[in-house]
Amino acid sequence: MKGILISFEGIEGTGKTIQSRLLYEYLAKEGCKVILTEEPGGTRIGLKIRDLLLSAENRGMTPVSELLLYNASRAQHIKEVILPALKIGSVVITDRFIDSTVAYQGYGRGIDLKLIDFIERIVTEGLKPDITLLLDLDVEIGLKRNRGINKTDRLELEDLEFHKRVRDGYLEIAAKEPERIKLIDASESIEEVYNKIVSIVTDVVINKMGNNQSPNSNNQKSYKFGDW
Repeated sequence: MKGILISFEGIEGTGKTIQSRLLYEYLAKEGCKVILTEEPGGTRIGLKIRDLLLSAENRGMTPVSELLLYNASRAQHIKEVILPALKIGSVVITDRFIDSTVAYQGYGRGIDLKLIDFIERIVTEGLKPDITLLLDLDVEIGLKRNRGINKTDRLELEDLEFHKRVRDGYLEIAAKEPERIKLIDASESIEEVYNKIVSIVTDVVINKMGNNQSPNSNNQKSYKFGDW
């Protein structure tokens, strides 16, 4: 595979969406072929599944239904968006990927991790991110951030203990794969988090792609950001 797959992960309110957008803008300005996508979603079919998954009207959805819907969206996403982009040498940035399923449906919902792994292998055929940026934050702070911007979906309506299990799950996943998963303190300012991400990603792009598509770290932008 010629390209690079970068995933952003984290609990609610960590700033994944902001940071994935900033990274996309940085790499595009530096001349990289780059696309930005998200899960669930990323395709026409995936967006319809996203509506089902996140609508607060569907709070009666069973954990297994949830698991299968996320994977259905991912299968379409990989085939239509991710693999074609990787094959032509693009950097693909996705806001959530496989680790979200393990953290939310495995640790959060309590579904057997072996079952999740089995389904994952069918859906991804072994595709994993080259680098995963795990933004970590205290659960209560993250949920408070989202309430402050009136962001509410079905998962955010879960109780505090659910979100704590998800965070614990993420930290366990990161401990098992420290080379792939880079833990970043999301309690810092948007600019501080962004600068750490650019530093990590620049090293990965240089190591895998060489100089042809490497961003110039000396040209790193100093953005002026507001508070969370």
